[in-house]
Amino acid sequence: MNLLEIKEKLVCFHCGEDCRDDLVLKDENTFCCDGCRLVYEILTENKLDNYYCLNSNPGLSQKSESRRKTFEFLDNDEVKRKLLQFDSGGISGITLSIPRMHCSSCIWLLENLSRFSDSVIYSNVNFMRRELVVQFENKNFSLKNLVELLTKIGYEPELNLKHLEGERKSKKNHSKYYRIGIAGFAFGNIMLFSFPEYLSHDDLQHPGFSKMFNYLNMLLSVPVFFYCSLPFFRAAIDGIKQKFFNIDVPIALGILVMFVRSLHEILAEIGPGYLDTMTGLVFFMLIGRNYQEKSYRALSFDRDYKSFFPIAVTILKDDKEISVQLSDLTPGDKVLIRNEELVPADSIVLSGEARIDYSFVTGESRIVSVGRGELIYAGGRHFGSSVILEVKKEVSQSYLTELWNKTDRSTENRESGFEQLVNKISHYFTIAIVGIALSGLVYWTYFGQASIGWNAFTAVLIIACPCALAISSPFTLGSILRIFGNQKLYLRNAKVIEKLAQIDTVIFDKTGTLTVRNQNSVRYQGIVLSDDELSAVSNLASESLHPLSQAVSKYIPQKKIRQIESFREIPGHGIAGVSESLQIKIGSAEFVGLDQDKHAPLSSRVHLKIGDEYKGFFSIENSYREGIDKLVRQLEKMNMKLEVLSGDNEAEYENLRSIFGENTLIRFNQSPSDKLEAVKKLSIQGRKVMMVGDGLNDAGALNHSYAGVSVAEDETCFTPSCDAILHSSGTNRIARFIAASAVSHKVIYSSFVIALIYNIVGLFFALRGELSPLFAAVVMPLSSVSIILFTTLASRFLTIRILNR
Repeated sequence: MNLLEIKEKLVCFHCGEDCRDDLVLKDENTFCCDGCRLVYEILTENKLDNYYCLNSNPGLSQKSESRRKTFEFLDNDEVKRKLLQFDSGGISGITLSIPRMHCSSCIWLLENLSRFSDSVIYSNVNFMRRELVVQFENKNFSLKNLVELLTKIGYEPELNLKHLEGERKSKKNHSKYYRIGIAGFAFGNIMLFSFPEYLSHDDLQHPGFSKMFNYLNMLLSVPVFFYCSLPFFRAAIDGIKQKFFNIDVPIALGILVMFVRSLHEILAEIGPGYLDTMTGLVFFMLIGRNYQEKSYRALSFDRDYKSFFPIAVTILKDDKEISVQLSDLTPGDKVLIRNEELVPADSIVLSGEARIDYSFVTGESRIVSVGRGELIYAGGRHFGSSVILEVKKEVSQSYLTELWNKTDRSTENRESGFEQLVNKISHYFTIAIVGIALSGLVYWTYFGQASIGWNAFTAVLIIACPCALAISSPFTLGSILRIFGNQKLYLRNAKVIEKLAQIDTVIFDKTGTLTVRNQNSVRYQGIVLSDDELSAVSNLASESLHPLSQAVSKYIPQKKIRQIESFREIPGHGIAGVSESLQIKIGSAEFVGLDQDKHAPLSSRVHLKIGDEYKGFFSIENSYREGIDKLVRQLEKMNMKLEVLSGDNEAEYENLRSIFGENTLIRFNQSPSDKLEAVKKLSIQGRKVMMVGDGLNDAGALNHSYAGVSVAEDETCFTPSCDAILHSSGTNRIARFIAASAVSHKVIYSSFVIALIYNIVGLFFALRGELSPLFAAVVMPLSSVSIILFTTLASRFLTIRILNR
């Protein structure tokens, strides 16, 4: 065998293309070009050669000139400013479009970029959008280096500034309509040429005419087989490469069998074949897939942009503080950011010095000082005295949601119960269907009815469909997710719905969760304060978002705006700061240096100390949210274990006991660490704990609970450690949200039963030879659409009925 013959049989180890023109050898592997060999060497040197174990020839050809492009323009500061989503503290973040991403090997490789460079901190793929999110240290590794690395390994990103600014027009894919048109044209004409066979009329069945019509049918079927049915074969081959039999495997097998058998019958002149059935099958399957996609888009949800995000921000307009929804924030607005508030959009500092923690963005907790005129990126949390910012970019709720979902929680990486069930069924479903189809073929052939056998074989391959199992869960949970969003409960992701359905214990924080912030009765008892002292106390109290601090600030009617220096807040204890040389402390008795009150006070007390002198205390009587007592009764009927953990004193004991009854454990003077330990203890006992708090002193407890719900009022002060953000007006509906979450299980299992009945009935008639492949091709996609409609409408109807009762 000469070298030319060897080349003709060799394919590139990296990309799978023929090595006919060039032959490059490395480690006994063949490559079509030096580019593919270079990528192989890079992967091997970085111990990433598992890339080739996931799929055969998974790479992309490197013969193009793209890998030799220069990216010097990426060092331009203006370009970087537009492309980067985050660039501070030596860390940069960007979302890149990777159009050449196509399989599981691509995902694995792109999510292991850190093994190419230690500067890459994090990389995550959104396969459906073909997007890659990367965070990297920019000291010795620039944006240009990142793009060059991606290009070198065959994944050149699509860089388009207009796309980032929302000006890029989406490209429509017309190929699917071309395929439908060609398949429909061929199907119609093949049926026309096959009329003599259908009618069995002797005058029309002249051997010459029959032969001519058969060859015309064969000619018309060629583009249908090689072009129109290509999506089914591609999907089937991709599945087989990944050692997984997807639903397209039996469909592609059925098309192949009918086409090859028809060619054999026509060329051997023993029959007309099944080309009408084959082309009709492809035609109706393409229509069904297109209709299914349109139904999916019409009924699906986009939580990034359409769901209600129950967070508001404070803007300054005409020297007045106005609360507006996050979605209403526009560039040029002046935003007031208090201690521990989240920066909602890229902004510059107008006044004050911001101390920003970007742990929400980078995962690393480190305070960065940002001065006047400097840029602060969305997602940073401010610690210290309030600052005024000017918004420079529109709010991207999708970006904030992405950051929120990136937050590491121990339960987040587990597959949901429904995903595990579907994966197990799908793994064996196609293999079982192929086995059943072959059994039917053998059975009918054995009894001398091969025609019925082939009909049954093809119909079984087409009619059976596990798609209903795969789509029922995302559509049900997606529909409920959108409804919850409209009801002011915003969930991290759809998996949280499954968590809520399993809750058996609910722990409430008191202040700001069970109580209303703006309806407190406040009285001051102590040494009379001067106007300057009143203004200083009011200004200091306004710096904190804690409900008791806000109550004190609103209690003092008039104040002068003064800058607070050396501000600090100790969660669960109090706040301190300096205003025009006055050193002020506001908080618990212990925080200001007093012993605890010997007698239980009748209200919550906020003690005041100015300089070295104790001045007195603010007595605050709480007002509880409407419907809390009804909520408690509803939770008790659901057999929930209830607890109340409060950081305040026991002044509200009688009120809470009258609301919660004798069976609820109520504890006071609970520090953030005490709340965390309470959640951990219950979790160890096997309880599914929902922690409901305002996110100020409850971050640890929210993070370690099975489902953490942060109650938001009108500020961007929520903890990314929570699973859900609930607007305070919906607190009394928590029991309904839990009950509505349980509906998802009923709807999904009902859809599983419907899908099972459909497959059993379909297989029964298909095996009997009473179901034509053409009819099966029409019914199969309709079954998926019916499941989509059932899950969406049923979940919507039942959820809304529960929430409104």
